[in-house]
Amino acid sequence: MSLSQCDVCTAPRATGRAARRAAHCATRLAVFAVASVLALSAPGLVAQGLPTATPAEVGMDAEALARIGPAMQTFIDEGRTAGVMTMVARDGRIVHWDARGWAVLDEDPLERDDVFRIYSMTKPVTSVAVMMLVEDGLLSLDSEVREIIPAFGDVEVYVDGDTSRPPDRPITIRDLLSHTAGLTYGLFGTTPVDSLYLATAPYDIVNGRGLAETADALAALPILDDPGDLWNYSMATDVLGRVVEVVSGMSLETFFAERIFAPLGMEDTAFEVQEDDLDRFTAVYSPGPAGLVVSDPLDGPFTRAPSWPSGGGGLVSDASDYIRFAQMLLNDGELDGVRILEEETVRAMRTNILPDELMPIGVLGGPDTGFGLGFAIETGERAGTYWWLGAASTHFWIDPVEELVMFVWTQYQPVAGSGVHLAFPPLVYDALVESNREEAGGR
Repeated sequence: MSLSQCDVCTAPRATGRAARRAAHCATRLAVFAVASVLALSAPGLVAQGLPTATPAEVGMDAEALARIGPAMQTFIDEGRTAGVMTMVARDGRIVHWDARGWAVLDEDPLERDDVFRIYSMTKPVTSVAVMMLVEDGLLSLDSEVREIIPAFGDVEVYVDGDTSRPPDRPITIRDLLSHTAGLTYGLFGTTPVDSLYLATAPYDIVNGRGLAETADALAALPILDDPGDLWNYSMATDVLGRVVEVVSGMSLETFFAERIFAPLGMEDTAFEVQEDDLDRFTAVYSPGPAGLVVSDPLDGPFTRAPSWPSGGGGLVSDASDYIRFAQMLLNDGELDGVRILEEETVRAMRTNILPDELMPIGVLGGPDTGFGLGFAIETGERAGTYWWLGAASTHFWIDPVEELVMFVWTQYQPVAGSGVHLAFPPLVYDALVESNREEAGGR
């Protein structure tokens, strides 16, 4: 696999986007030329995320991996989504990377380096930031949130009507990381508390409210149950974004940029698509009576600075960047000599902490899905695999037993509505010639 020839230059483009894409392509090729020289003394190329390998070099079958692209093309041909990007890395090297279909339907072909809204795939980044502060000694998993954000000292549990009661214990950082704090989203539930969230709209990142005010607004809403008694997908990670700010003394954007993105070489991950990257920004699709409905990628919250940075769902990224973040996690906290987290910290994050009575989590997971400190955790056939997804149908999996990182990204709502996330993983596992899990006796 090589980046010596840029496919971007050969694809037809719309006027305006075409000119910007051509300029971008020239820059990428110049970077590649320099990186090719540096690669003689440095492992891999940041420009493509990770080094590459042939499938055979990492115990995978090339013909089996080649089936991924046509399988994804079927979803496009059937009108179930417009474009799909897939990536597979094993042993720290990319063995499959494909993009097909459209970034903008019938106008702009999808490319491997296009920028996606990753929405809730922001949550693992925020969770890593929190655990960095734990390692710094500035925070504890048992720290009470009210000690950091005083408004949470008045949180009450919803009972009925206008009735509420104090919780049986304070909300902790561990509760927020594991989505057991009693918070919700409002967007996915039908409880009275969800209705209060919808009326308050605390997740609106363009309404002028700041992160501190958003966290206080969430604290003013009742919680669903006592902390630790219920797993419920929620805005807990957005609260953690505010925790990062208060404890570190830095804005969330600055903390991400200085402590995570710059050390990992993640150049295209941010809370806003930069002006010179707008030609790479994908559209979002949804079902309509006459086929796919496309949104204008240049008309949305991610093309301008948000009023507050959402640690739960505010980032955009591309595959080259996020594969470096995921590989750092697979490497137990280190990449290319840069250590972000200690090994024991990452292992704790990817360990299920939910008791049996709170499983399965029920968010697109199977019957054996638990949750750790920022990720869904598989406890069944592929025990140890951890994963998460974004609201526009970007999915990633990290399998530490098989040393695999897998991406299938599209831009389709409702989340997972296209079904690509179900078809993709079996194709990857079918390509394993040498399975560490099988050799270890199915562990």
